[in-house]
Amino acid sequence: MTDIPRKVIPVADLRYASRVPSVPSQLRAPTGMLSDTLGRPLRDLRISVTDRCNFRCNYCMPSDIFDKNYAFLPQASLLSFEEINRLAQVFVAHGVEKIRLTGGEPLLRKNIEVLIEMLARLRTPAGMPLDITLTTNGSLLARKAQSLKDAGLQRVTVSLDALDDAVFRRMNDADFPVADVLKGIEVAGKAGLAPLKINMVVKRGTNDDQILPMARHFRHSGAVLRFIEYMDVGATNGWRMDEVLPSRQVIERLQAEFPLAAVNPNHSGETAERWRYLDGAGEVGVISSVTQAFCGECNRARLSTEGKLFLCLFANQGHDLRALLRAGHSDAQIAAAVGPIWQGRSDRYSELRAGLPPDASPADAGKRVEMSYIGG
Repeated sequence: MTDIPRKVIPVADLRYASRVPSVPSQLRAPTGMLSDTLGRPLRDLRISVTDRCNFRCNYCMPSDIFDKNYAFLPQASLLSFEEINRLAQVFVAHGVEKIRLTGGEPLLRKNIEVLIEMLARLRTPAGMPLDITLTTNGSLLARKAQSLKDAGLQRVTVSLDALDDAVFRRMNDADFPVADVLKGIEVAGKAGLAPLKINMVVKRGTNDDQILPMARHFRHSGAVLRFIEYMDVGATNGWRMDEVLPSRQVIERLQAEFPLAAVNPNHSGETAERWRYLDGAGEVGVISSVTQAFCGECNRARLSTEGKLFLCLFANQGHDLRALLRAGHSDAQIAAAVGPIWQGRSDRYSELRAGLPPDASPADAGKRVEMSYIGG
């Protein structure tokens, strides 16, 4: 009797529920004008290129969960650069104008410059280049900044949660020095990856004493410092509402030392509320995803490392686009399958969370995908 080969699906691939989208019998060509059930267009695609990271920040990848025995995705499960580029083309045809590469830590993905070169060649239906950006913890940025710029990357956002070295090492839980991240930021600026954005997740009682030191450091630097409310992403970070420092209190602390004035958004769907220093020292921003939900203008889709499409940072189920790619479907077929997914989108997790009772736990809002898996 001849053994029948069986397809083995790694357990890590089954970590989050997903469904394989159906391909319509009648293929509709993309118009670039997709909108969901709330009238939100598709403009921004976040692509996670790895689920691995060399930091163990407790709000994202706590070390007691993501330890040496944690089952990360095997290499064969990851989308290849060619597969990522194909899907990016599909999303651009549907209206995407900006692509952000994330992780995990995206600079851990070998030869990521090759992917950036591919994406930088894409054009919108109107013939415009895409806005290609990347979010990094900065640990490898000093050695990679110039090659990233040469490949076509336009900007970087660096996650930096403290200026004090002891606080920073405690938060990254990898004993990584803040000086190396600051060096990466300096090199990136010199390479022209600007305007640089610096993201600080503020956790009350942990690093909120770093708000003013961070502001003092990045004033006059040309970088835009943004303070992010500690979010209940995933189910492993032990999130509690009493550890959230509302953005209005962040602004109050800044205003006490540096007079500020509100600035209009750069574009519709921008997550950060912008403020400028009245003395001309630049600007800061706050991202109030807990206390001031901005679901109403969210135009972002997220593609996980192994090709699952998620419609919200707080989603609990994805749509398996890798299955369509590896089954041999054409770009036209995949585009026709993606369109109805976005058109049926009704996600507004943060708004729903705001309606929960004050004593509700994050679990009351349902299971959610981990940020390290889907990207921030």
